Amino acid sequence: MAPYEIEDTGDWLGSPTELQTCKHQLRMYENEFEELTLSLRRAREVVRDLVQMNDELSAGKTLLEAELKKTIANVARINKENSELTGRIGGLLRVSDQRDHLFRENQRLLKEKREQL
Repeated sequence: MAPYEIEDTGDWLGSPTELQTCKHQLRMYENEFEELTLSLRRAREVVRDLVQMNDELSAGKTLLEAELKKTIANVARINKENSELTGRIGGLLRVSDQRDHLFRENQRLLKEKREQL
């Protein structure tokens, strides 16, 4: 486009001067900068809160891991005791069966002895 085809609007009533346009643009940049500063501040607060939550969760996780190790150790101990008790019960059941067998045998022998007399 040729320069003579461009309409000169500089002298129109109500048209901003170049200085006014620059000041307006500067205010827009300042507002945007303030908005970005507030957004950055909020984002930093969110990050700080997230870091704090992460620290709390890590501490909780450490405590739960320690409790889990204790629980696993207790389960292993209980399983060992259970195995030992199961063995003892098996032994007692065998003794009980033998006692019952001997009692029946004794009763049979007593009956035979009475019959002989």
